[in-house]
Amino acid sequence: MSDQQKRRSKGSEPARSPALGTQPAANTIDLVELMYRLLGQWKLIVCLAVVLALAAGIYTVFLVTPMYEATSTIYVLSRSDSAINMADLQIGTALTSDYIKVFKMWEVHEEVISNLNLPYSYTQMCDGLSVVNDADTRMLDITFKSPSPEEAAAVANEYAKVASQYIADTMSTDKPNIMSVALVPSNPVSPNKTKNVMLGFLLGAVLACGYITIQMIMDDKYKTAEDIRRYTGMATLAIVPIEETNSKKNRKAAGGKHE
Repeated sequence: MSDQQKRRSKGSEPARSPALGTQPAANTIDLVELMYRLLGQWKLIVCLAVVLALAAGIYTVFLVTPMYEATSTIYVLSRSDSAINMADLQIGTALTSDYIKVFKMWEVHEEVISNLNLPYSYTQMCDGLSVVNDADTRMLDITFKSPSPEEAAAVANEYAKVASQYIADTMSTDKPNIMSVALVPSNPVSPNKTKNVMLGFLLGAVLACGYITIQMIMDDKYKTAEDIRRYTGMATLAIVPIEETNSKKNRKAAGGKHE
């Protein structure tokens, strides 16, 4: 092929528009535009947040059963002053782990259920019971959670008595001391009304913002000349205004006459 034919073939290729190469992605989110949309829809955001906060408050007050906790404390150490028991001071912390295991025995659960005539199974008793050893102490906090404050206190105290006697009988040691008895709680530990209302408010605000964001992403209509330039890369040569219909003109003229 001659040089003239090559030049002709190159000249016959259609010219590519440089603007098309710089076309932005259609799914790009303009954060500034999104911020203005959220500010413009603040009433929707606030309304949905308030509605879900009220719903969370109503659910918490009327549908959630309040739970009460009561705690008794036992001391894991013998009252004797012999040399052997002084040596036991060094292993007192290790003994607390053994004593915590006692509260998982079915014999202890069964005796507590029988003494108080409770309608619970072993699994339900385990779910409501919590035995915690604070760091660097030989004290066990026995906590029981129940929908009844009187029952919570009674079960916590009964666990302390039964477990102390069980430890003395089966481990050949002195009976642990009950340092503190559980009192009937006056306030429930759950649910937290303030926390649930705040979570409902935040959830409503997030859902409203998500709805507005999705609505913005799904809206692919060009509304201004700037949108055309941004998403197609083509310049706008002219803008044609929308002419009002005759009915609108007549209504405006009639309104001017009445004035």
